[in-house]
Amino acid sequence: MSAKPKRGPERRVMYVESKSGTIEGAAARIGWVEFSKTGQTIYYRGLMLQKGVVPRGNCFDVITGDVYWVSDVKKRGSNTHPDNLDLEVQIDPDALDEYRRIRST
Repeated sequence: MSAKPKRGPERRVMYVESKSGTIEGAAARIGWVEFSKTGQTIYYRGLMLQKGVVPRGNCFDVITGDVYWVSDVKKRGSNTHPDNLDLEVQIDPDALDEYRRIRST
């Protein structure tokens, strides 16, 4: 009998980048996201992002079809997708302490 693989936390700070517009005025943000039980759906600022193979991203909004790149926060600070290194990234105020903790470990 094999053990089920452990899922990550159901809520954590991540990098979220819109490939087709902005997220509340920013092309990319760092903030708290929540996951569905299966881990296949990510919830962030009212968005419901489904994991899947999509051009230029790794998630899509189930309502609008807009494409997003969602990834863990990088310790080195280079969170933007390699295709968009020049993006200005906004950090949600409620995620700032956790972001600093991640960067310092």
